[in-house]
Amino acid sequence: MTGMFSRRIRRVSGAPLLAAAGLLLVTSFPSNSAAQAAYAGSPPSRVQMEEVLRGLRRGRMIGQVAVSPDGKRIAWTEGGRDGAGILVAPIDNLSTSQSVTAASRADQECRDSEPTWAPDSKALIFFSDCASPGGQDDLYLTHLDGKPARRITALKGYVHEVAFSPNGQEVAFLYVEGATRPAGALAAMKPWSGVIGEDNVEVQRVAVAHVDVSQPTVPKQVTPANLHVYEFDWRPDSKGLAYIAAEPPGENNWWVAKLYTQALDSAPKAILAPSEVAGPLHGLQIAVPRWSPDGKVVAFIGGLMSDQGSTGGDVWVVNAEGGVPRDITAGRPTSSSWMAWESNDHLFVSELAGGNCQLIRYHLGGDRVSPGGEITFGSAIFSIPGSVGDGRFELSLSATADRSLFVFRASTFDHPMEIYGAKPGTVMTSGLEGVMQLSHFNDGVEPAWGKSVSLSWKSDMFRVQGWLLLPKNYDSSKKYPLIVLVHGGPAAAVMARWGAGGGLSPAAFSALDYFVLLPNPRGSFGQGEAFTQANRKDFGYGDLRDILAGVDAVEAKYPIDPSRVGITGWSYGGFMTMFAVTQTSRFKAAVAGAGLSDWKSYYGENSIDQWMIPYFGASVYDDPAVYAKSSAINYIKQAHTPTLVVVGDRDGECPAPQSFEFWHALRDENVPTQLVVYPNEGHGFVNPAHRLDVMERAVEWFAKYMPPSE
Repeated sequence: MTGMFSRRIRRVSGAPLLAAAGLLLVTSFPSNSAAQAAYAGSPPSRVQMEEVLRGLRRGRMIGQVAVSPDGKRIAWTEGGRDGAGILVAPIDNLSTSQSVTAASRADQECRDSEPTWAPDSKALIFFSDCASPGGQDDLYLTHLDGKPARRITALKGYVHEVAFSPNGQEVAFLYVEGATRPAGALAAMKPWSGVIGEDNVEVQRVAVAHVDVSQPTVPKQVTPANLHVYEFDWRPDSKGLAYIAAEPPGENNWWVAKLYTQALDSAPKAILAPSEVAGPLHGLQIAVPRWSPDGKVVAFIGGLMSDQGSTGGDVWVVNAEGGVPRDITAGRPTSSSWMAWESNDHLFVSELAGGNCQLIRYHLGGDRVSPGGEITFGSAIFSIPGSVGDGRFELSLSATADRSLFVFRASTFDHPMEIYGAKPGTVMTSGLEGVMQLSHFNDGVEPAWGKSVSLSWKSDMFRVQGWLLLPKNYDSSKKYPLIVLVHGGPAAAVMARWGAGGGLSPAAFSALDYFVLLPNPRGSFGQGEAFTQANRKDFGYGDLRDILAGVDAVEAKYPIDPSRVGITGWSYGGFMTMFAVTQTSRFKAAVAGAGLSDWKSYYGENSIDQWMIPYFGASVYDDPAVYAKSSAINYIKQAHTPTLVVVGDRDGECPAPQSFEFWHALRDENVPTQLVVYPNEGHGFVNPAHRLDVMERAVEWFAKYMPPSE
């Protein structure tokens, strides 16, 4: 989140339209005078908020990290949403970095991103907008010899996820030619017009470009125009691909995608369709395809996943020619997210175990795809109670060619982001102390919020994990309010990480002297597939029991004022907020971000209805009762909690009418409420001023109904 109060969206209490930003602000009971009387204490002053938000951005933030295949150098990006720069340094001395850019002049500003090493470690390729500042990205190649980077593509559209071919002669990347928006459901949807679902459908394909060119060239799109590709991997011989794809529209059909293999000069072959297989993978989702070195097996992640890009499940393998897939982690109480082959019978897997990110080495004995083949797991190479990754995929790591070193960025609530390395085969303890710290960019930087604790508690038959942030100025002799922040998904998890986060920041609430509980209830990643699937046909019930049990656990151990407990969340967390206030009077204030109030109407409004079938078991037209059971709107008479509702006007995942419905119902029931609609925003807000505005409004709302001071 960037920008301070100089960029703040000005507000006029009770005004229906904020002309400065085009925000639609709808305020309901109480009136302005009544609202002032409702304050039990004073909200944070503007100066306090400015100080808090400035403190959330302490330290240098690292984007993508890439170690050279020979292990001698590291490239990484730094910069925020408005731009990024690339730095390269010897692995043993990152303080001696040099800038890598497509700029040909010292005064030229470019956004450079996604550095990717050539297999021989002698060249680096990256995206840059230097040819069209602030606009089109193209691929540039540098040999790190002091000469200007060379532009190799002439693109027109959205591009990302570049990968060198194993022979180093070509690069492949995901490309939406002529795109008007980023691919995926998080971005703001195009305004509705024309024949819906048929006109102007944008398809993401794999494009391939040669690196040895003298002039920028138009790449060849090698996957067919009738398949939207989500992720891909080069075949080891550089002559083909494996990829996850579905028929357009791409933002909706990832949940029914298939695994394909394809020679570059041939038609694709679907080797796995989850909707057509029997067993535990039937009807679930697949991601992260990875060829074995001999090209005979493709590994992938399979499981119940509610969002493309938020990956968790079991590791599966299937013959590259097709056949019955094999689950090689069946019953393992963790969620796998990413993998890399070391050899034909060894696989490194990055997984979430409770609140820890860890790396495990698997050995596949005998026939790798046969149910009788032996699978053994090594001890964790590292296990870190924080966020780990190289910036490409969920929990992905950058590795040397021989897999002797893995490099990644990592942070916790208590430790700012740095670059680390881990060597398989060496003795390592758990935590950040057990891995090699390669950078020291943020030495001496202290958090501006309170300390963190990993908690677990019993709920029904489960042991639930979550995080607790203490108030910054914690005094055990005082009573404090508690804010419960529920993550989106539901197939996701809260991992400890440094900094502000999104529009609803747990660190900011902690800095303002709230306790903040970040639960990972059933439906989350981190405890295996049975736990992730435990909320199917049960949204809002078992997971709410888990959350309330977590509140009980916190209140039993810490000085919480039970009359000042609030709840908030975004997306699925927004739904849980809406549903919770209709089920319990435990919460005294609520902030629902991009939530869902009526699953029945939502089914026909959203752009991603395919994700709902695995969770509800049928479409709303075949089983409306199961959708009605979890709809907050059906229990609105039981809601009495003051609730702030915020949403983007072009949200395709959780459309704005869902927020309108809930606000409208609360208003009619005389429950204090306010609705704020943000213009030109999708499910994930991109305007820094809007992200800041959401946080400010949430802070003011909680301060009004459950102030931090006694």
